[in-house]
Amino acid sequence: MTQYDVVIAGGAMAGATLALALSHLTDNKLNVAVVEPYQVDTSHPGFDSRSIALSYGTVDILRRFQLWSSIAPCATPITDIHVSDRSHLAMTDISAQQVGVDALGYVVELADVGSIYQSLLQRCDSISLYTPAAVERVERFTDSVAVHLNNGETLQAKLLVAADGAVSNCCQQLGMPLVQRDFEQTAVIANVVTEQAHRGRAFERFTEHGPVALLPMSDNRMSLVWCLPPDLAEQVMLLSEEQFLARLQQEFGWRLGQMQKVGMRASYPLILRHREQNISHRFAVVGNAAQTLHPIAGQGFNLGIRDVASLAEEITKQLDDVGAYSSLMRFKQRRCGDRQNTIWMTTSLVHLFSNDYLALRVARNLGLVMMDNLSGLKQPLLRQTLGLVSR
Repeated sequence: MTQYDVVIAGGAMAGATLALALSHLTDNKLNVAVVEPYQVDTSHPGFDSRSIALSYGTVDILRRFQLWSSIAPCATPITDIHVSDRSHLAMTDISAQQVGVDALGYVVELADVGSIYQSLLQRCDSISLYTPAAVERVERFTDSVAVHLNNGETLQAKLLVAADGAVSNCCQQLGMPLVQRDFEQTAVIANVVTEQAHRGRAFERFTEHGPVALLPMSDNRMSLVWCLPPDLAEQVMLLSEEQFLARLQQEFGWRLGQMQKVGMRASYPLILRHREQNISHRFAVVGNAAQTLHPIAGQGFNLGIRDVASLAEEITKQLDDVGAYSSLMRFKQRRCGDRQNTIWMTTSLVHLFSNDYLALRVARNLGLVMMDNLSGLKQPLLRQTLGLVSR
């Protein structure tokens, strides 16, 4: 039985960030094990073909953990965000210049970050990486937890952290209830090339079926997230490239000129999953294992990184027993408000902007017009977009 201070189940974005944050904050004083079922390559579900938007606040967290300098070379800055409603005049814009920052956020490809994190984990003497391996069974005792792996090894630690995705195996084993809500939408994702250069602009376009988001990437590509009812998404996935681009053009409009090229398409169902309890005895939950959100407004990953930052900070306050109940309670209390508010905000936006009922259409258009003209109404959206929220 190998001894560690912390065992992290899951080595994708949340788990790897936590391990590296603990290494930095404690100057390698904690021994950390990361258990990951998949090798980091194109088949890793946590580092797949998708891109994600890192908020200003998330970049600040990564910078404090000495991680941003490694990620920055493959990140594309977002200098403007344009929000609009299809077939209506209402719109609002947020620019980095208005806010007084270099960028509102950055777009990174998960595959790139996966390779970077893999290299950083392997070079860190205080982190042991068990891969491919998975947690098979968990035993908890008064002052420790035993983590039995499917390769026959057993790890003992003061704390087990679940960062193993939306359908967390660790949470299931320990009976942590999962609340699910099907949005009855499917996200179609792909990279597209447009006639006009994006110039760092991100777009969120609300349509009668759901939001269409385009995020700026390197080489003048844009990352597409197109939310549709499942039956319509299935039809769109079967279209030829020419038909797909024509349909996307119709929904998005001509702000970037003609849609010229689309890469490989993928799709996944949009389901809100969250656990009201994010701690238990010698156990904490972060990232998608704690909550998986609708991609509207790009809040999910950034919320998970705030989980990671708060847990890392609380762990390092009590190095003599990193799994102590007092530390876990402080973590839970710190995360409660942010988690509830962000889940409520994203769910409300889905209902407001994914319906074409006349009353909702009028309300959202009035809201966009007012936000664009009254700075007081724009500030809450701006703070959430930038990730500048209390944690």
